[in-house]
Amino acid sequence: MKTNLLKLFVLIFTGFILTASTPAQNNPGKSKFKVVLDAGHGGHDPGNRGGGFFEKDIALNIVLKIGKELEKNPNFEVVYTRDKDVFIPLDKRAKIANDAKADLFISVHCNAHNSQADGTETFVLGLHRNNSNFEVAKRENSVIFLEEDYEITYGGFDPNSPESYIGMMIMQEEYLDQSILLADFVQKKFTNDLNRKNRGVKQAGFLVLHQTYMPSVLIETGFLTNSSEGNYLNSSTGQSNMATAITKAILDYSHSINMATLDNLTENLPVETIPVIEEPEFYEGITFKIQLAASSKKIDPKASNFKGLTPVFREKEDKLFKYYYGATSSYSQIQKMHQQAKSKGYPTSYIVAFKNGAKITVNEALKTQSK
Repeated sequence: MKTNLLKLFVLIFTGFILTASTPAQNNPGKSKFKVVLDAGHGGHDPGNRGGGFFEKDIALNIVLKIGKELEKNPNFEVVYTRDKDVFIPLDKRAKIANDAKADLFISVHCNAHNSQADGTETFVLGLHRNNSNFEVAKRENSVIFLEEDYEITYGGFDPNSPESYIGMMIMQEEYLDQSILLADFVQKKFTNDLNRKNRGVKQAGFLVLHQTYMPSVLIETGFLTNSSEGNYLNSSTGQSNMATAITKAILDYSHSINMATLDNLTENLPVETIPVIEEPEFYEGITFKIQLAASSKKIDPKASNFKGLTPVFREKEDKLFKYYYGATSSYSQIQKMHQQAKSKGYPTSYIVAFKNGAKITVNEALKTQSK
């Protein structure tokens, strides 16, 4: 009996020591930035076959390269909708992202056209403004015809019917600004780093984006039907270059949207004062600010938390806290402040404008009557 009690004591004590020595299991610390990578098509769905290439293979190769780079960063977690040549229904792709409670959903594709059209374009969910955007959405959504019981799964949605797309924005509306921000980063990397033709950030009704509950984009990396671009995308070099550009865009976005880096800032940094600008140009009823970051994390907007910048304002918008530097009706002054923000370590910050408390575009603000 004593022997059994002694063994039990040893087991309990050993368990206590092991538990105490592995705090990471009990206190996982701050959560990682979770990205769901979706390689378009797969399995019996080859995607477009422009130039004799397979869209499904090129998309998968690019996605795996993106994931490999992101996984080197301990602050990121990567989830794949597919990591091999298998068919995944559109609704299952979205479900994978939703179940993972991801911070981002990125779907990678290749484009096609009956001409030598070329260039990259990144889509967010929305009502297509022109026929070409509608054609891209129809092509990517037509994959549902390969699924069993697609009429039931997608509630009678018809990819070829414009009426089916009305109302698609409701699900993704609250994430639209963030989706556009990511899409803009992607397009800038393609254009500035790789010198690819920029076809812009666009809106169209993609089912795979419609059903996700986080910022989501669909990237068309180029046209397989273009003789030069098709060869580039089918090459190892081209796929590596596209993956690197997308990875950099994800990192830029995370730095802008994720406040986790604030945890490592030194306290009591010197306060940055705002210089007086002589004869500034003012816009009546307009307030310009610099958006430094946005996050679900609530941070005290003191200077020491924002690399010495002041004043910084925290505002709750939908489910996010947004952090703004400065507030002025002078566009020349906000440009100066933007340069200060970038020099202090916020390269992805940008100018935003408000009119009577409502957010408007900077272009709209600059069209108002100056005083």
